[in-house]
Amino acid sequence: IAAMSYKYSIGQPFIYPDNSLDFTENFLHMMFATPCTKYTVNPIIKNALNKIFVLHADHEQNASTSTVRIAGSSGANPFACISTGIASLWGPAHGGANEAVINMLKEIGSSEYIPRYIAKAKDKNDSFRLMGFGHRVYKNYDPRAAVLKETCKEVLKELGQLDNNPLLQIAIELE
Repeated sequence: IAAMSYKYSIGQPFIYPDNSLDFTENFLHMMFATPCTKYTVNPIIKNALNKIFVLHADHEQNASTSTVRIAGSSGANPFACISTGIASLWGPAHGGANEAVINMLKEIGSSEYIPRYIAKAKDKNDSFRLMGFGHRVYKNYDPRAAVLKETCKEVLKELGQLDNNPLLQIAIELE
């Protein structure tokens, strides 16, 4: 559904699945192939996306998953169900938390200001919070982060972006 929606949004025809490909390869194929051009799957990207799929599928009953399941139990069609899941991602406590991290990193602006922001976060009289640290389910450390941290580095290196992203550098130093 995501691949079909993406193709529709960019004005390209839908690409059918290829039975010789696994799930992740098929997703990438259906997203990026065209009727005239075969898409060659980058093994590093495929490996990363496969890990993301597995880790998210195995991540209990979060807000968007619950929302999709509740909508589905009413007999709603798949597009309506997925729309409800996406809508629940909009909230600041679920998908919006990711946006809050990016906004916080932009506010910090440079690694040299990290100590100042850590002090603000520790100050009980300051409303500033360090976003991206802590999780409702994982109180100490999200085990998915350990898996994805190295994978993220591999992908960024493959794309030539490992040392080229100032927000990433702030995030790494802040961690």
